[in-house]
Amino acid sequence: MSDSERQPDPVNAGPGPQSRLLSLDVLRGLTVAGMIIVNSAAGIESSGEVFPTLLHSHWAGLTLADIVFPGFLMMMGVSIPLALGRIRAEQGLTADQRRHILGRTIRLFVLGFVLSNLWYFSDFAATSWRLFGVLQRIGLVYGACAFLFFLCSPKVRLAIIAAILLLYWPLTLLPSPDGLSTDIWARGHNFVAAVDRILLGAGNHNYVKGPEGYDPEGLLGTLPAIAHGLIGVAIGEYLRSRHPNAPLRLALAGLAMAVVGIAWGFAFPVIKDIWSSTFVLLTCGLTTILLALLHLWLDRDGARSAAARLILILTLPFGINAIAAYVIHQLTSSMVGWDLLMAPFEATRGALGDRWATLLPIALYLLFIWACVEALRRKNWIVKI
Repeated sequence: MSDSERQPDPVNAGPGPQSRLLSLDVLRGLTVAGMIIVNSAAGIESSGEVFPTLLHSHWAGLTLADIVFPGFLMMMGVSIPLALGRIRAEQGLTADQRRHILGRTIRLFVLGFVLSNLWYFSDFAATSWRLFGVLQRIGLVYGACAFLFFLCSPKVRLAIIAAILLLYWPLTLLPSPDGLSTDIWARGHNFVAAVDRILLGAGNHNYVKGPEGYDPEGLLGTLPAIAHGLIGVAIGEYLRSRHPNAPLRLALAGLAMAVVGIAWGFAFPVIKDIWSSTFVLLTCGLTTILLALLHLWLDRDGARSAAARLILILTLPFGINAIAAYVIHQLTSSMVGWDLLMAPFEATRGALGDRWATLLPIALYLLFIWACVEALRRKNWIVKI
């Protein structure tokens, strides 16, 4: 944890240039809050019907729930050149920087492994351990993108993105080594899922169990996730230039990625669970369009509107302490099902219907986590891994 030098409050700051792009913190905060909402919706689904868009797609397709994690992953990539750009230009990849990147990668992976297996640690007989997970993927993608940022030029990184996305398609269509028929439109019937089954399935260590099982944050799916992060790195490098037409150009780039992803999706479906190339392009496109809008709205000089101040109040605590918010969520996720939080749902489900009523305990739980990270923000504490 770091207690950094006191900075002007970005929520109440008046006109004048900002030292950082608030749009990045806001969008990062939106994605973290989105992940908490999505996980909470899945957690209380057994108590009442939730909005389907708050649940992940069973296989092919895209819901709101499917967008939040890739949005965070892209924003992680955006942050790399903003945080390391000056070091790269002045010092290059020094031994200390290598140790820093590798150390952070390992810490994120280990922390993710611990959080993914809390239930297993409490009762070995109840379940089996899981190797991969959300923070593990974030750690691996961060490490790969950070090293590639230092070692490769922007053009080489763009070539790596294109190569990964193009070659991943035929990779998924290779015959499954475990004998399951190959059908990219059928859940688990592809080479990527088969590799997870062979490596971890025998020990029942995949998230999706059974003969068609796999891990949605599995081994081969990390490759397009790295391309996902590298798209964020390219956007971050562009934002460093502070180009006056950045919002328009970002929006056009996002639109282009989304269109290509949708068109390609008729042949290579949009599938979050294997992080298909079309999923990368579509979600990066949508995230980039939203970033462009927030950049136009929040990063301009001048007095902020009441709506802008409100969005900053609600999202900055999550965006500044994103990992802390996610860890708190993982440690307290059962709270959303407590009788205390479910009481408003039970009291209003008759009048509002289950879908709207389930939003009440989710909102109360989100407010609890917001209060925790807002307290950190007020003390100017930033938890770093």
